Amino acid sequence: MDIITYLFDFILHIDKHLQVFVGTYGAWVYLLLFLIVFTETGVVVMPFLPGDSLLFITGALCGAGLMSLPLAIGVLLAGAILGDQCNYTIGRYFGPKVFKWENSRFFNKKAFDKAHQFYETYGGVTIILARFMPFIRTFVPFVAGVAAMTRTKFTLYNVAGGLVWVVGLCLAGYFFGNLPWVQANLSKIIWALILVPGAIALLGAWRASRAEA
Repeated sequence: MDIITYLFDFILHIDKHLQVFVGTYGAWVYLLLFLIVFTETGVVVMPFLPGDSLLFITGALCGAGLMSLPLAIGVLLAGAILGDQCNYTIGRYFGPKVFKWENSRFFNKKAFDKAHQFYETYGGVTIILARFMPFIRTFVPFVAGVAAMTRTKFTLYNVAGGLVWVVGLCLAGYFFGNLPWVQANLSKIIWALILVPGAIALLGAWRASRAEA
């Protein structure tokens, strides 16, 4: 329970925790950044880590002169790309093993073929957009692996999505994170980064289910 409480506090006050870590441990913060992003994107059971807010706050700390922007972006980008590759590989490895019995209670060949076709056709857009959606970005690369999306195609969009996500949010934090209004409303901005993309994703899924009905 204490761990859950700490994680919740860390997510909502990531700016304070990260600044304290930088002051206490210095350059070790770059390893921490890599581990958080890699774990969120690369481990299927860890979707609740603060990806978007972490990138924004990191950019703000770089803007304040506490960290190196090029180094931070490089480390975060490596964590994001390698994390998705790991997640995809897990799905690609375990998918056929879990669903090896065709048309069993665990596997429906027709549904699998539809998922595979979807990821071959729309997977690129899905992978890039999912980067900005908490929780969903953790599962999309795994499902892409299970659906046997071509690795070359997945890697191409994985790198593109990682670049847009990491560079975009870090630069947003770098240029705007230290403005007085942003600092005064930082907790609200963090909540928005967590809730708004998730709400958009849920609305899209609801509309898609209605269209199919």
